[in-house]
Amino acid sequence: MLAVALRGQRAAAALVAAWEAGEAVLPLDPLAPPRELRRVLAAARPTHLLDADGRRRLPGGEPAEPGTAAVVATSGTGGAPKAVELGADAVGAAALAVSTALDAGDGDGWLCCLPLHGVAGLAVVARAWHTGLPVEVHERFDPARVAAAAGRATLVSLVPTMLRRLLDTGAELGRFRRVLLGGGLLPPDLVARLPTARTTVVRTYGLTETVGGVVHDGHPLQGVELRIAPDGEIGLRGPTLFRRYRGDPERTAAALRGGWLWTGDVGRLERDGRLVVLGRRDDLIVTGGVNVHPVEVETVLAAHPAVVEVGVCGQPDPEWGQRVAAFVVPSDPAAPPSLAELRAFALERLPAAKAPRQLAVVAALPRGQSGKLLRRLLAQPASPAASSGTRAPTGKPT
Repeated sequence: MLAVALRGQRAAAALVAAWEAGEAVLPLDPLAPPRELRRVLAAARPTHLLDADGRRRLPGGEPAEPGTAAVVATSGTGGAPKAVELGADAVGAAALAVSTALDAGDGDGWLCCLPLHGVAGLAVVARAWHTGLPVEVHERFDPARVAAAAGRATLVSLVPTMLRRLLDTGAELGRFRRVLLGGGLLPPDLVARLPTARTTVVRTYGLTETVGGVVHDGHPLQGVELRIAPDGEIGLRGPTLFRRYRGDPERTAAALRGGWLWTGDVGRLERDGRLVVLGRRDDLIVTGGVNVHPVEVETVLAAHPAVVEVGVCGQPDPEWGQRVAAFVVPSDPAAPPSLAELRAFALERLPAAKAPRQLAVVAALPRGQSGKLLRRLLAQPASPAASSGTRAPTGKPT
């Protein structure tokens, strides 16, 4: 298995060359701290490393099983490191399913402005390779470069933060035929701006374990099955599922049961069969015996005019077990909303148990490179002042 520590077009070319040679790849972020790179290498155990200095053998490496296309290292939203092993058949199935859903063909081309060491960027390169379409790969997200590529490329995958920045700069997104949008909750204000994009935005749901998004606009792609367990957990089945967590048979057995991948996400199906993702099962807040899904509260609070972004998590409470805590990025840092304001706003739309009882005003929310909220990093002990309704200072959660 070849670990590829390159960026941009060079990394994409190396991945494709390895696939054409029947070799499995482990994409790495060459700009990651050395400690993080060592952690990933120890978990995935590649046999060779390709970086700016060339290709060399690594001691202690373990060959990938035949038919493996990639191993993608991810901490997921739960924080524990995983080395997700993806079969060549799964990567191909996902690439063709997405291409079919988008009716991709002659005249189309992909733009990849997502990191290649994550499944979202890797999947873009795989789609282009499997369908013979051109792909332009950027080393990092640059709104001006993405805007310039629109039209030259017709298909692009983004996360909400990227879309917001492109809209803020007035990029002509209508020159993209399709914009795939994944990476978590889409704030209401951004939803309201989608018509100004003047393009077809497809909201996606998937995991590293499914080779990226396999549910488009709430409906599974061709060949993918979807079900909701009695406790609300989302299950997926189909040809795009991963093989195993490399070196972790217990975690593999816990996730893959009866041919289904149990995602750890909680959701519900609307009457038309559309999937609504409510968040991670582990993120569930139980306050006074009431189950609260953070995404439900975030969706409401994000509609408040004084809120730009919001993250919600549970905090210990001696009376209720947990309390709902909101971490808010205000639209005006000099005049952030108070807890009383946000609670009153929420009470008009949610049961009392789901309204926030704690507020921290912050400069930014912790997010991963894919744009997903790192909710576990919100769970910091808060000061009594923030719980009582007074305004917390902008900056680190208090």
